[in-house]
Amino acid sequence: MIIQANIEWAMPSRWTFQIPPIAEFVARHLQGAVVVVDPFCGTSTIASHRNDLAQDGEDAEMFCRRLLAEGVKADAVLFDPPYSPRQIAECYAGVGRKTSIEDTQGSFWRRVRNPLRDLLRPGGIALSFGWNSSGFGKAWPLIDLLLVRHGGAHNDTICVAQRKIGGLFDSDTDA
Repeated sequence: MIIQANIEWAMPSRWTFQIPPIAEFVARHLQGAVVVVDPFCGTSTIASHRNDLAQDGEDAEMFCRRLLAEGVKADAVLFDPPYSPRQIAECYAGVGRKTSIEDTQGSFWRRVRNPLRDLLRPGGIALSFGWNSSGFGKAWPLIDLLLVRHGGAHNDTICVAQRKIGGLFDSDTDA
């Protein structure tokens, strides 16, 4: 059940969390969150555990798996990966890394989303951003949805807030 759905207009930016309505969406959902994980942080300093491949960071999947091994339990996770295969290829090229077929298919997003699910404590908030509304799957309760229109030929940014329910396993999701 959607509790709230909003539609806003804002100029696009490669730095998602600097877009005013998205910044407000994130701030609203991170209130009270102490441990926040962002495997694709870019220039953002919002999360307590940040990773940016372009700033000598790790592969996003390895970053999340390392946090799991360290016993991190997050109050919230941010999932703001490159939105398309072209963006993935551009990001990788920017750090001198070759892109494989596996990197530009659906498995790219799933390989990061799965350990993020495990990092999030039951009751925690998962915030997803992209050109689709899949979020963390249909089994996760949708608590907020924000559509940010950018006008012209720019794709909209879809922001999804979901709550992790206790006992939810990866096999219970469709994402």
